[in-house]
Amino acid sequence: MTLSPTPPQEPAESRPAESRPAESKPTGVGPFLPNDLDPTVFDEGFLRQLERLGVLMKQPARGGLKGGRRSVKRGQSVEFADYRDYALGDDLRQLDWNVYARLERLFVKLFVEEEDVTITFLLDASPSMAFGRPEKLLFAKRAIAALGYIALAGEDRVVLTALTGRTARRQSGLRGSGRVFRLLANLSAVQPVEGPTDLLASARHAGAQLSGRGVVVLLSDLLDPSAERVVRELAATGSELIVLHVLSPDELDPQLEGDLKLVDSESGEGIDVTVDLSTIDDYKARLAAWQDGLADLATKRRASYVPLSSDVNLNDLVFAELRRRRVVG
Repeated sequence: MTLSPTPPQEPAESRPAESRPAESKPTGVGPFLPNDLDPTVFDEGFLRQLERLGVLMKQPARGGLKGGRRSVKRGQSVEFADYRDYALGDDLRQLDWNVYARLERLFVKLFVEEEDVTITFLLDASPSMAFGRPEKLLFAKRAIAALGYIALAGEDRVVLTALTGRTARRQSGLRGSGRVFRLLANLSAVQPVEGPTDLLASARHAGAQLSGRGVVVLLSDLLDPSAERVVRELAATGSELIVLHVLSPDELDPQLEGDLKLVDSESGEGIDVTVDLSTIDDYKARLAAWQDGLADLATKRRASYVPLSSDVNLNDLVFAELRRRRVVG
């Protein structure tokens, strides 16, 4: 939930939707990002750069279909892995006759198996994600569009799940770079829900829908009392967890002053406050402590935690921040 300021003498009201100027579509990539996903951030040069990246995993993959990732299993590829003794029934084409000539023993060559991995994006669609300039939900959609394109180009399987209310709405899995248009359409269809939400309940629902080991990317402002439990439980699913913690510039550095009424965007409840420099300093200190605590929790759970502002340039997000934190590479 996000608290937004209103004058103290007025009754608490729900925050009205923010208006944004119409965005022009660039030549050549107009249809690439439909509706509100801002095609101006994706041009041919940017896409070619994305195709050189991959979503990184800390452990070898255990996928289900042939793909572009190293697996813990041995199989067929051009990359040599190891030798083992020949056993009756082995493929004679994999015998290394050069080794036999030296040692007079039969050894079979083993190669790295390459398999696909499922990258599941959990997109928080609570009302608070509609707050901010730029809007947090729009920023999260753009980040998923970029990361999803990287995954699809790398022959990984991509699943989009919207966390809404107390449930998780899971879309069908997509595979292959040709399905990027379906991913973008699915992203455009996600809208913030109305009323109170339960991030823990929806995350548990999403966790129950996971199958096998893969990568889970949570994009949320984590403005929920159970945020730490959400991180712990998603990290316990067996998948590698990446938390992209998205806050708006106004939440990171509030430009507030005087007597105000802060209104909860989900419940509509308000609280009267007097804001001065000391109040802002205390707020920033508590915000920093909260983010540090989430980072420590993620480290203990072998997850990746990336705090972000919704005004970060998408190019900087992918090629600087996420590469620096070993999310992509």
